[in-house]
Amino acid sequence: MAYNGKRGYVSNENVSVPLFQNKWLDKLTRSHISIPVSLFFLYAGGLLYYTKIATELSNAQVVGLFFGGTLFFTFVEYVVHRWGYHPGEHASEARQKFCYTVHGVHHDYPKDKQRLAMPPVPAIAAATILLLIFRTILGKFAFAFLAGFMVGYAFYLLIHYSVHIFRAPNNIFKALWVNHAIHHYSEDEILFGVSSPIWDYVFGTVPKNDKKKNSVEVKA
Repeated sequence: MAYNGKRGYVSNENVSVPLFQNKWLDKLTRSHISIPVSLFFLYAGGLLYYTKIATELSNAQVVGLFFGGTLFFTFVEYVVHRWGYHPGEHASEARQKFCYTVHGVHHDYPKDKQRLAMPPVPAIAAATILLLIFRTILGKFAFAFLAGFMVGYAFYLLIHYSVHIFRAPNNIFKALWVNHAIHHYSEDEILFGVSSPIWDYVFGTVPKNDKKKNSVEVKA
């Protein structure tokens, strides 16, 4: 048995329960980490290539848009994680069920490798929708901006996978392991940033004191 914070004991945190009775539908909720990461990097590369051949943007503009998109992803990551995936106990039953399906099951089974990344089908759908939205808002600037956004997403997936599967390094990046361990095993209403803690500081969702961080053991 493994203890998992507020949610108590689960039988095996390495293998999560099926989300759908249909085995083929349930398989669509699982993915190896390499599949969405590869898709996002390839997509970003294609967007940058298209930017160069189809627009007259300068290299400086492309670089600025790219890193702007990456920074914007960290903001979206925080917003979705905090207000989208953690609706609070007063949310409707339907929303609670939806949030459990897309995120809560990960809190119950945090080391299930097949549920640490968005599966390919919704990943492709999300990338397509984002392109339509950014293209409508940003016009010709959308492609480089979305490329940075998708690279930010890919690095988020790699970081999220790493903090759950690998031992924490003995360097400044150990803070990412500590922060996410607190969110999972101690208090799930703080530290919503995974790839970066910047928005936790902006919105005040960091521990009030260092005792919280010192109370969570992270293997190094």
